[in-house]
Amino acid sequence: MRSFPIKYSLWVLGSAAFFLLLSGDVFGSNIRDTKHNLSSLGPGQIKAGSEKGVCIFCHTTKRARRNIPFRWNRENPNVNYTPYKSSTLQSSVGQPTGSSRVCLSCHDGTIALGAVVSKKSEVHFKGGIRVIPAQRPTRLGTDLSDDHPVSFVYSTQLASLKALVSPAQLPSKVKLDGNRELQCTTCHDPHDDTFGKFLVMSNQYSALCTTCHDIRGWAASSHSLSYARWNGQGADPWPNTPYQTVAENGCEGCHRPHSAEKHERLLKHSFEEDNCLACHNGNVASKNIEQGLTRPFAHRVQNYTNVHNAAENFSTRNVNKHVECEDCHNPHKSNKNRSSNVLVISGTNEGVTGINAGGQQVRTAESLYEICFKCHADNNVYGRFPITRQLDQLNTRLEFNPGNPSFHPVESPGMNQDVPSLLASFTPSSMISCIDCHNTDNPNGANGPHGSIYNYLLERNYVTYDYTFESSDNYALCYKCHSRSSLLSDQSFSEHQKHIVDQRTPCSVCHDPHGINQLQGNSQNNSHLINFDLEVVRKNASGSLYFEDDGRFRGQCFLNCHGAEHDPKKYPEESFP
Repeated sequence: MRSFPIKYSLWVLGSAAFFLLLSGDVFGSNIRDTKHNLSSLGPGQIKAGSEKGVCIFCHTTKRARRNIPFRWNRENPNVNYTPYKSSTLQSSVGQPTGSSRVCLSCHDGTIALGAVVSKKSEVHFKGGIRVIPAQRPTRLGTDLSDDHPVSFVYSTQLASLKALVSPAQLPSKVKLDGNRELQCTTCHDPHDDTFGKFLVMSNQYSALCTTCHDIRGWAASSHSLSYARWNGQGADPWPNTPYQTVAENGCEGCHRPHSAEKHERLLKHSFEEDNCLACHNGNVASKNIEQGLTRPFAHRVQNYTNVHNAAENFSTRNVNKHVECEDCHNPHKSNKNRSSNVLVISGTNEGVTGINAGGQQVRTAESLYEICFKCHADNNVYGRFPITRQLDQLNTRLEFNPGNPSFHPVESPGMNQDVPSLLASFTPSSMISCIDCHNTDNPNGANGPHGSIYNYLLERNYVTYDYTFESSDNYALCYKCHSRSSLLSDQSFSEHQKHIVDQRTPCSVCHDPHGINQLQGNSQNNSHLINFDLEVVRKNASGSLYFEDDGRFRGQCFLNCHGAEHDPKKYPEESFP
């Protein structure tokens, strides 16, 4: 019997073990049955003309690249890649390394599929194909800015900065390389296609994504739990996926790990709102938000592209004007089933940044007005005054300040504890939210200020034109909280009926609905939200224009309105003989 050197015997055993590994049998799936079988007998559309070797397109036992592991049978791509970048990226992502560069030797399209090191001439492919065709999603190209980042160190420090699972807690199937870097092979096993797309595990319910991404609030969010399905109308929101519900698709309902249209944050659609409206158009989610956004007055998310930045800081006062769904909603935490009230932010707005009453940005808004303050306070995007008032103010944070002489009770209960006109469901200690006034006009529509038929995104009609006929519809917004019969019977102000009905003077002529800034007004002249509309109210013959509060239901005006001199006009008249 002939003996062999020990070194040669070990080589044979090692090679046999190596190719057994490549066969895929130990992984529960045979590589011969996958698209990675590029031999002439392979099942895919892209395959060799006559070469029957399965492993040869990646591996060899001779003439292998010595500077690359896995007995690699391909040249290293000699190109510079454009790596992924984002304003919220905490890691340093450079050129691909290790197994990722190995994968790219086929998937970047720069090296012929049949150009293997072990053969002197290129292996011929059927149809004359040399590289993965450009139209195929597996052709990543050299621009990797639209692909999940690879070849970065996945460290404990990074995990603590970026809501990631500690590397020590990653499951065994999700592997980092010897340099503790995340590579293509962290998510993909090129020999096993059991779960589709050569994933190392199923991504149903975002199982693979959440092995690394530990986003606080996701597990209880609507997008994680919803079993809503596409109703078959319009475009399929989840093409090329076996999953049928919002929860099953999970992260990939909005994100695409490879070849994302919106590169930053790997969104499926280049226009930010399209990632939301693919479902929130009435064909998956029950409420049609897309329809609301087309109403005459709306938050026009469709008018802005590539302006919103997840890292933007509204307290710096230099954020470019824009509005996007993400400004008010956090898709990773939004939970429509969590109850709320005026003191606690709605579950649908949970996890959104805001500006607090002091003008500083907070990571998570606790009240709805803090979200509104991002665009309607110090960083105001509304460039014109809806009404020319005696005291002009666009900063709603200043208008709702509890230290003001008067204000609607958004931040705290109001100043006036004697309000006879309040409907039975309200008391002087009640508080309201911004969406009590600014909301959809459609009672069957999605709650929130997406769109309305009424100016200023009001929920109900509120006419501010002079000489308006009083009716329950023309002042519907006011009558939502204030009793029409109480106001017109003069319970709090002795001449409401005369002004509103007889003189056809709208509520807005005397009252400023948000409030009067304490730095501009005072409790003597600006109680009861008094801040006159200068298009209607003018100085009297003496040059005066102001209201004077003289106590409970008493006061006097110095002005000219509708040609009538008030110099002064006292209320009620019988109190001043």
